[in-house]
Amino acid sequence: MHNGTTITQFIIEEQRHIQGASGDFTSLLNDIITAIKVISNVVNKGALIGVMGSAGSENVQGETQKELDVITNEIFIKSNEWAGHLAAMASEEMDDVYPIPAQYPRGKYLLVFDPLDGSSNVDVNISVGTIFSILRCPGECATHPSAQAFLQPGVQQVCAGYALYGSSTMLVLTSGHGVNGFTLDRDIGEFILTHPNMTIPADTKEFAINASNQRFWEPPVQRYVEEALAGKTGPRGKDFNMRWVASMVAEVHRILMRGGIFMYPKDTKDPAKAGKLRLLYEANPMSFIVEQAGGASSTGRERILDVQPDGLHQRVPVILGSKNEVETVISYHKD
Repeated sequence: MHNGTTITQFIIEEQRHIQGASGDFTSLLNDIITAIKVISNVVNKGALIGVMGSAGSENVQGETQKELDVITNEIFIKSNEWAGHLAAMASEEMDDVYPIPAQYPRGKYLLVFDPLDGSSNVDVNISVGTIFSILRCPGECATHPSAQAFLQPGVQQVCAGYALYGSSTMLVLTSGHGVNGFTLDRDIGEFILTHPNMTIPADTKEFAINASNQRFWEPPVQRYVEEALAGKTGPRGKDFNMRWVASMVAEVHRILMRGGIFMYPKDTKDPAKAGKLRLLYEANPMSFIVEQAGGASSTGRERILDVQPDGLHQRVPVILGSKNEVETVISYHKD
């Protein structure tokens, strides 16, 4: 028995505050939620349905795709191509834009997504997730949506969210009015509002970074981590804990629940790459969520949501989380 607010109810109530809302956005979100329920089911079954291996292919970034990367990408496309809300989609797993097939009506929104973030962890049963972002299709883009239509800075996102497939399946969402978390009740097949108005504490004693890359970090990040490791006796005057899950959804979720800072900074490991994480599919949606929860997000040199994208698969350095810690790292970059 439950009497909580369902996600559908929550979205419809939000829609009522928007003058002239057509219901398109609400319907689009419902299609995304359906895709997430299907993916949650597939991920939870895992090895039982024999989909844990490599797909024998690479994505546009040259990373080996897992079978689940390909399957979840297909689920997202099939759930969202038919209803007439979208002009096109773009995915971390596809080289180019996916225009809506000619037999379906086209709408005024664009959808970008990472269908299975952290999929390198899937065979060891560590939390993975889905990240998505909704943009408006600019001008007449609905007739001929090109990659150019997607190259909008993060401040122009209409909505961003992620699903976390962990001990429970959660969906965390913002449309620019704070951040809310919903938990999937499998008994009734509905997401229920369980974490209203999620906020990130401004201060923290936890940082997350891949320490094996230390020799490649720039001096500001070296300095920050050295000072954190020095603890109470160092210049920061407090002891820190380090965390690293190697699944961005899990890292950001932990920060939303209890604070922290997550860093995948610029380094010299591969000078051709500005960073590791993708601006459109990972950095922008997560930065929108983090800022809406009172946190901060930066490349170290500029606010991520202000970055003007120059390509569908552009990478950026990411430093996000508790505001005061992020601002400390930014100040070290300025020094």
